[in-house]
Amino acid sequence: MHLNFDHFLNRSDFAPWRSQLADMLEAQVQQKKHGHLNEWLEIIQTLPDITASQIEFSTNLITIGKESDATPAEIGQLNTLLRQLIPWRKGPYDFFGVSIDTEWRSDRKWQRISPHITNLSGRRVLDVGCGSGYHCWRMLGEGADYVLGIDPTKRFFVQYLACQRYIKSEKFDFIPVGIEDLPEKMVLFDTTFSMGVLYHRRDMQQHLLELCDTLRDGGELVLETLIVDEDCDGLVNGILIPEDRYAAMRNVWNIPTIARLEKELKLAGFSNIQCIEENVTSLDEQRRTDWIKGYSLKEFLDPNDISKTREGYPAPKRATMIATK
Repeated sequence: MHLNFDHFLNRSDFAPWRSQLADMLEAQVQQKKHGHLNEWLEIIQTLPDITASQIEFSTNLITIGKESDATPAEIGQLNTLLRQLIPWRKGPYDFFGVSIDTEWRSDRKWQRISPHITNLSGRRVLDVGCGSGYHCWRMLGEGADYVLGIDPTKRFFVQYLACQRYIKSEKFDFIPVGIEDLPEKMVLFDTTFSMGVLYHRRDMQQHLLELCDTLRDGGELVLETLIVDEDCDGLVNGILIPEDRYAAMRNVWNIPTIARLEKELKLAGFSNIQCIEENVTSLDEQRRTDWIKGYSLKEFLDPNDISKTREGYPAPKRATMIATK
């Protein structure tokens, strides 16, 4: 299967950076090809040809078609093939009656934040670290004019392709890159989301500057990240720096307090900074399901005290900030 990014590259919005973006995508897909990418792309080609009689983005469940649109054999084939793309982290989805119970109930996060952000109707949106694209579909459901999702994880990209096989949306493109791969000062977006990314960056300020560079003047940043309370043990200038792993994750570098996060946002050029919600991740929002292989949050917490990770740090607590460029 040949990956074709022409719809993205040919958008007039990206014309000033078209050549640079084309070269970058070629490098990402070819030079950094995942060992299973061709296998996954063959799965997308093998998905049964079914016409979806309905598509629903505006409810908690991303719904693609009805069970009555497909034969039992097609539904069985679809279930088998979609399971070959496990783990499905963000969702939930329903493909023609095949219910994908993802590890994260991502709809709950959307329910918490969507009442507080600027109405997305007619806006051009960037979702950094978009996973399989669940929240991007919800953004379209809220009336976004166009959504670009970026995430370097090839499995998530292929899960997006599975959705697009049936949805065929002209308003949502996904490119398998990180924000550091985008051209500098690609100032295009009315709203930029970064959810679940900041703590994976060694340099918080650099990530915030990169996010700022994607926004037009007056644009809005929606930033969701792990935080710790001010009285957390081991803070250094308002940041918890895990020694090795945090909740079994190797790549958690910085977990700030809200006060420190506000300072970093100001330094990066943002104003009108607000914390719109805080939430301790619950065991029914992130959990092990039949659509992932391996452990989930429960196994990463102290079995005798779920207020702590198994390494002894405070259990995952998240905050969502909004700010204006």
